[in-house]
Amino acid sequence: MTPPPSRRVRWTSVAVLVALGAGTVRSHRRLRAVPVLPTIPSTASTWVPRAAGWRLLTARGVESDPATFLAACAHADREGLRVLDLLPGDLAVERALGLLRLVDPTRYGADRLGEGRGAGFAVLVAEEVLTRAGVEPGDTPPEPAELLALVRRLKEYAPAATGLAVAPALRAGRRPEPTGAVRAAELRAPGLPAGTVVAAQLAGLAVLAAVAARQGRWGAAAAGLYWLQPYLVLAGPGAPLRPADLAAAGAVRPARALGAALRPAADLARTPPVAADADRAVAYRAELAAGTDRFLEARRPDCPWCGSGRLTVRLRVPDLLQGKPGRFVLEECGECGHVFQNPRLTLEGLEFYYRDFYDGRGGESAGSVFGRLGDSYRKRAGMLEPYGEPTSWLDVGTGHGHFCNAARAVWPHTRFDGLDMGDGVRDAERRGWVDSGFQGQFPEFAAKLAGQYEVVSMYHYLEHTRDPLAELDTAAAVLAPGGFLAIELPDPRSRMARLLGPAWLPWFQPQHQHLIPAANLREALAGRGFTVLAEEHGPAHQGNDFVGAVALTTTRLAPDPDRPWAPPAGPWRRALARAVRAAALPCLAGAVVLDAVRTVAARRMDGGNAYRMLARKDGGDPYQVPARADGDHAFPMPARADGDHAYPKPARRDER
Repeated sequence: MTPPPSRRVRWTSVAVLVALGAGTVRSHRRLRAVPVLPTIPSTASTWVPRAAGWRLLTARGVESDPATFLAACAHADREGLRVLDLLPGDLAVERALGLLRLVDPTRYGADRLGEGRGAGFAVLVAEEVLTRAGVEPGDTPPEPAELLALVRRLKEYAPAATGLAVAPALRAGRRPEPTGAVRAAELRAPGLPAGTVVAAQLAGLAVLAAVAARQGRWGAAAAGLYWLQPYLVLAGPGAPLRPADLAAAGAVRPARALGAALRPAADLARTPPVAADADRAVAYRAELAAGTDRFLEARRPDCPWCGSGRLTVRLRVPDLLQGKPGRFVLEECGECGHVFQNPRLTLEGLEFYYRDFYDGRGGESAGSVFGRLGDSYRKRAGMLEPYGEPTSWLDVGTGHGHFCNAARAVWPHTRFDGLDMGDGVRDAERRGWVDSGFQGQFPEFAAKLAGQYEVVSMYHYLEHTRDPLAELDTAAAVLAPGGFLAIELPDPRSRMARLLGPAWLPWFQPQHQHLIPAANLREALAGRGFTVLAEEHGPAHQGNDFVGAVALTTTRLAPDPDRPWAPPAGPWRRALARAVRAAALPCLAGAVVLDAVRTVAARRMDGGNAYRMLARKDGGDPYQVPARADGDHAFPMPARADGDHAYPKPARRDER
């Protein structure tokens, strides 16, 4: 029986009220957790903190003073910070509330993969961090959007040494409402999906207006709490902030919030492609003029794993990741169950389809996705806990080093090195996420790194390789006797693979070349002198089956109109893409719920969309590793004349 309209509205009102209440309490607690810089008395000449080696960067129009600088230096030294974002004491209401929605101060500093967030007005930075990040502050004070982007970059170079603090004497001053272009830039600067944020703001305001319009007591309570939220969070005794616009914040909040959403929405809708995309479009058009057939090899008649000729087509699918032209086939072996791309991509094809996914145009969004996998990274590293603390670890297919960065929280004394074919491994080395970075294909290093590591990891790597068995041979050569090999892979036997068909995210075409059943991997490891110590299915599950299906379907129906490998989009295609993506938002919300339920079921029943294995190389003591005279491990690193490493750079592989 369908409930009467009044009851449906009442429950909606209650849900909105509960959500607002929870957000208010959370923001209030977070604000009270932000440290407040002390005021340095002018008479305290005997207590002057060391200020050498620090730079205070302030946005245009921000007023600072020497006492604030010294207090910030003292706080950073005391807390072991290298980057400290300062919140002006008069920070505007909506900026303060927006920051508190994004940042939990109690976890921010310890989250090695968390993106750098700030208020965008002042940041204290150690000069050595600026040097490593390649940042040279100019003579002209930056705009807030530029400072927001800088803080995001700097936290990558101080992942566990970045913090926030309120500087009561720091003044942001009264500023006019930002234009649509400025607001859009401020959303993009810290890596937020600007279009999604704006759409969510407009949807939230629409729901609140609809609830309040019914004039029920629950709707009135929800609207009242929305008006009172600035005062409940920012006012009261002991509040560290004193926003200049707090007095009128409640009265004008709905109109200000609507304007803040509509202005960037209009700008985002009419923003033309950036110059870099225009240059990419020219290059892609020239490359595609010759067609895409040359990107595929001839189809092979047998299974690359067992040699059987019993092959059947499992899947035919276009590029659902980027919408590049081409169509790809996955075939399954009827003898061993191995699933592989047939015909497979050539090296030229791999370079074409990987381009602008992990770097270039897609590098920023890919980094944001990998940055949210910290819990999964730590669980992977934790599989080694029953076997003692490793000293040396090589992560193969490390990408930008996200796993190594997160794993340091589990193994703080372990040396983490990374190997990848893309330039990201160089970035990881500069950031300090890996101790040494090797650039090239793993089999090239079999002789150079033979017997050097106690642990080799291959997390979501083998499925990207052209010859997984050769990769396992190299791992066996690189490991010291008794060392450990850790592997994580998509599971082609997953029930979701059958249910979702082409929309199952781990098919990941055209990047995934091989999908290996667990039994096949166990047999291959045994044949190379490994003993499998642990195998996990449920704990390795990645909760993205339904969200991934919605995202891939949305991309298939409405690909990015500005993608440089497609013809220029007209107004109708842009409008269609926006309409489809707006319609997909409720589906994404439902998919999040389904994935949460699916994850619980997968982990309890030990069956998900991925599996992990930990194997030990037979023979010897895993801690007998060759050492140099200085006690460190001997890692040979051939170098060019310019001091960088001399390795070729084929296409990038997945970082996960």
